[in-house]
Amino acid sequence: MNIGVDAAALGMANVVTASTADVNSGYWNPAGLTQLEDHQLSLMHANYFANIAQYDYIGYASPIDDRSAWGISLIRFGVDDILNTTELIDSQGNIDYNRISLFSTADYGFTFSYARKLPVPGFQYGVNAKIIRRIIGKFADSWGFGFDVGLQFEKKDWKFGLMVRDITTTYNVWNIDEKEYQKIANAVPGQNQELPESTEITAPKAQLGVSKKFIIRYDYSIMAAANVNMRLAKTNDLFSSDFVSIDPALGFEFGYTDLVFVRAGVGNFQNIEQLDSTEKVGFQPNIGLGFKYKGIQVDYALTDLGNQSAALYSNIFSLKVDLALFRN
Repeated sequence: MNIGVDAAALGMANVVTASTADVNSGYWNPAGLTQLEDHQLSLMHANYFANIAQYDYIGYASPIDDRSAWGISLIRFGVDDILNTTELIDSQGNIDYNRISLFSTADYGFTFSYARKLPVPGFQYGVNAKIIRRIIGKFADSWGFGFDVGLQFEKKDWKFGLMVRDITTTYNVWNIDEKEYQKIANAVPGQNQELPESTEITAPKAQLGVSKKFIIRYDYSIMAAANVNMRLAKTNDLFSSDFVSIDPALGFEFGYTDLVFVRAGVGNFQNIEQLDSTEKVGFQPNIGLGFKYKGIQVDYALTDLGNQSAALYSNIFSLKVDLALFRN
């Protein structure tokens, strides 16, 4: 649930907390759903770890009236066709390749979003209710739930946003198949003697954003945005303390006649300890392209670049469709 959705946002280093205003707002800040004018559908696919893992997303949102909107989305991150070699050796100590089977491990996130404009002009809020489902073959599975709350404010072309994820703390409760666990409990002597913990807890996180769009000679536009990402834990973020860790991010979008878009962003600033025990600041650059025509928008992002000295990357594509297109 931390990876993100929509290649347009990922190309800008995820700095869309304040500016998001479409179907993908259900993920970035549900308050942005109030800006919808009609039904929208969004799709995204990405490969990770040299195509080993598959990441997929689908979202749908629609206005309820001129002051409120709703949306639903589904995210899946999974690795399929994993070799199960726990029974490779039979009771006689012989290797039997016919005893190898396949299994999948996958995480699912289902989100229901609701947004409404407040009586105060320029303010809107949104709420997410999330259900988390995790499956590791026949070995274990879990259910979880949590809530997000978002707020946006706009005045004189300036936009501000606040997104608090897992505001109530998100819980995942695991069910472990003890029979399957015992098959591997003694695979390494002295290890795996006790069942893993059955509860996972995701602590709250907050994102504070600001953005402004500049129009240049009617045909050209530049949107500049910034985010401050905060976690209530001590991490390797650029600014870190025992109470809170802060990671800034910046993003830009250049547009031409609301038809073609070029994007760039930088974020994920981390203090990385070197082999000589010194620290170096690493960051993650992102770039992207977009094309929009008659209610259909196709976006591409080159992201997950690791840091400025590494060349790890993922190619991400997404599609957004205004469903009003099919009624005209």
